[in-house]
Amino acid sequence: MGWFIILGSVPIALLGLLLEDYIDSQFRSLWITASMLVIFGLFLAIADHVGKQERVLQDLTVKHAIGYGLAQALALIPGVSRSGGTITAGLLMGYTRAAAARYAFLLAIPAVFASGLYKLYKAMTGQEPEGIYTMGQTLVATGIAFVIAYVIIGWFMRYISERSYNLFVWYRILLGAGIFVLLGTGVINA
Repeated sequence: MGWFIILGSVPIALLGLLLEDYIDSQFRSLWITASMLVIFGLFLAIADHVGKQERVLQDLTVKHAIGYGLAQALALIPGVSRSGGTITAGLLMGYTRAAAARYAFLLAIPAVFASGLYKLYKAMTGQEPEGIYTMGQTLVATGIAFVIAYVIIGWFMRYISERSYNLFVWYRILLGAGIFVLLGTGVINA
């Protein structure tokens, strides 16, 4: 499993470094974000409906680990949920809801940790604009985020073991539609 997580982490690491300038500039349009919210909400709905949901984590293969990794790399585009993308890929590859979600969260650990360290390095070496938060504030915020994420993941795993992803599908579609309305009416800028 550890090797599969390492293998699945390679696409997001490579593409994140190669596309960093685009990710931090051109990809930051709210039009793209709203579009990806809706599109990947629909992909999740389709995957949840057509996925066979027969495979468990012990069925993971090199090919599937790479597929999960490529899906995770799509999250470099704002509006594509990292966990939503990997869960969608897992469902399309025939994994159960619980197995797809578990692997998505396992795959998140190196990606989120490495991304945080990379941004910290860039901030400390002056390659990023100075932040408005102190190191102490950042550490407190990180601790709070960890506790909240731990609680939410526990709830999420119980929820999806008994229900479909429809709640998350509708959330993504409605949020994307709301952003489109705000952009179209000029309330917010892209």
